[in-house]
Amino acid sequence: MISLEQVQLLEVRVAKAIDYVERLTEENAVLNSEKAGLQAKLDKNQKRLDELEVLVMSFKEDQGRIEDGIIAALDRLSQFEEAFENSLKDKKPEKKPAVKKEKPSEDDEQECFEINESEKESDSSPADGELDIF
Repeated sequence: MISLEQVQLLEVRVAKAIDYVERLTEENAVLNSEKAGLQAKLDKNQKRLDELEVLVMSFKEDQGRIEDGIIAALDRLSQFEEAFENSLKDKKPEKKPAVKKEKPSEDDEQECFEINESEKESDSSPADGELDIF
C-alpha cells in the first residue's frame, strides 16, 4: 500500500515539475521575443546590404567609365601631340647655303620685308585667343 510520505513526496516532485515547466515556458517566450527582434534586425541589415551592393556596383561601373574616358582623353592627347610634332617637323625651314656678295647694290640697302596678306591671315590665331585642338 501507498504511504502518506510517498504521496507527499509525489506532490513535492509534481510541484517542482510544474515550476520547472512554467520557467521554461517564460524563458521560451522571452527567447521567441528576442528571436523576432533579431529577425527584424537581420531583415533590416540585409536590406541595407542589398542597397550598398547596388551602390558598389554602380560605383564600379562609373569608375570603369571614368577610367575609359581618361584613357580615351590620353589617347587623343597623344594623337594630338604626335600630329603637332609631325607638323613641326614638316614645317622646319630648310637651310639655304649662304651666298656671299662682293659688293652690295643699291637695291640691297633698301630691301624691306613685306608680309603677304594671305600669309598674315593664316598665321594669326583666332580672335578669341583660343586654339581649336579638336
